[in-house]
Amino acid sequence: MNAIRAGVIGVGYLGKFHAEKYAALPGIELVGVVDADSGRAKLLAEQLKTESFTDPRRLIGRVDAVSIVVPTVHHHSLAKLFLEAGVHVLLEKPMTVTVDQADELIGLSRARGRVLQIGHIERYNPALTGIRPLIRKPKHLFAERAAPFTVRCTDVSVVLDLMIHDIDIIADLAGSQPCAVSSAGAAIITDKIDLAAARILFQNGCVADIVASRVSDEKKRILRVLEQEQVIIADYQTQQSTILRRITEPVPGMHAQPVAAERRDTLADEIQAFIACVQKGEQPLVSGTEGRRALALAAVVEESILAGRTEFVSVSA
Repeated sequence: MNAIRAGVIGVGYLGKFHAEKYAALPGIELVGVVDADSGRAKLLAEQLKTESFTDPRRLIGRVDAVSIVVPTVHHHSLAKLFLEAGVHVLLEKPMTVTVDQADELIGLSRARGRVLQIGHIERYNPALTGIRPLIRKPKHLFAERAAPFTVRCTDVSVVLDLMIHDIDIIADLAGSQPCAVSSAGAAIITDKIDLAAARILFQNGCVADIVASRVSDEKKRILRVLEQEQVIIADYQTQQSTILRRITEPVPGMHAQPVAAERRDTLADEIQAFIACVQKGEQPLVSGTEGRRALALAAVVEESILAGRTEFVSVSA
């Protein structure tokens, strides 16, 4: 099988890691890296023994697949450019600025028969993959994601930067369509929402509470899943999970049992999964459809907070 020719557009903090993963994978030729900062692109290209460009169009005709790791405002135009050129795309989250843009990219990927994968990296975290088969019918889902403030990723709100990870996971785990969302939040340091909380109601009765902050004094990434007789706790930072099961003897209580899982390089796993889909012509774990679902719910949360609405807002698929 011929090597997959890959490129990375945007080699800042996260894009640099994308390029390093491609360069290390067998059967992959890293054709080039692209960045508006020519010096940054050139330095990384020299390290990875590839070429550097400032114009993404220089990769067209030379690559089979690309990672797009640029500010969200450029996601739609760049993904559209490469999908129209017949290139498979791994697009970092959030998928696009608007749902209409997401719909256009989904349509393009289907029309061109190309993979469109969205970079919701936590789907590959062993803390989640280890418990996914154990989850049957959740009654309540709780996610908290917090981090100290940094200037990185402040081009979008905390809803689109951090909370969207948990929106994606919870929408997948709930096993039902969302029907209503209630939100609250505030801008603390930036001119965008820095702290947000949302409650999502699903048609099957499942309730999800999500809290996200980028102005916290500590880093935290926790998921709790409450079912009939068990509670499952996943810690994305440690990549470890615990299941608490109801016991009646010698006295009623909960018995804690660790869920076996090996620590993984989740970005490497995500990129390997993307390449496997390209090679096999399969749909990715997080396709454009899942990316759009998370974006649509995040948009309702963000719009409610900006409008100062705390009552429930009806949502549809």
